[in-house]
Amino acid sequence: MPAYADRPALRTRQVVADLALLGWAVLWVLLARVVHAAVLVLAEPGVQLESLGRSIGDAMGDAAGVARDVPLVGDELSAPFGSLGESADGVAGAGQGVQDAVGTLAWVLAAALVVIPVGWAVVRWAGWRLGWAREAAAAVALDVELLAARAVATAPLSALAGLPAGTGAAWRAGDAGATRALAELELRRLGLRGTGRAPGSEAGVDRALPG
Repeated sequence: MPAYADRPALRTRQVVADLALLGWAVLWVLLARVVHAAVLVLAEPGVQLESLGRSIGDAMGDAAGVARDVPLVGDELSAPFGSLGESADGVAGAGQGVQDAVGTLAWVLAAALVVIPVGWAVVRWAGWRLGWAREAAAAVALDVELLAARAVATAPLSALAGLPAGTGAAWRAGDAGATRALAELELRRLGLRGTGRAPGSEAGVDRALPG
């Protein structure tokens, strides 16, 4: 299956389309990275909250340890510090939860910024490029007579008008030159230089049409 047309005009359009798709994808990836970094800034309060909770929890743990060493009443004295330490751990956990939520949001937004616009472009690009590749591969496999019939049925009137006078009548009469001219017209529409089977040739034997 051919990837690019033989004729410069269409091949240039295909290359430009490929480069444009690549540039479009790179643009949205860069934008997604910027948005991801910007959203992660919102996690800073969560970082500070977690740090505060950890600090208070450690301090309350140390205080509980000291109070526990007091004879006779150590356990009673350490209990409030232990409770405060557990509350501080909850604060730290809440801070971590904020960071996780912001991180998830940042990744979701970044992924959406890449998948939606780039996916839309890829679908349109693939429809055109792969559609052309399938048609070009099929055209190369056809014989000259079928290519000529295709040109008669689908070629623009302006393109048919550019053929020598009497081409249609000659084609109906089985003239090989008229058949080749019409086949070349169809191949030119696909951006191919002109490869088809000559009239009366055996299957699989290709002959270059005059270009």
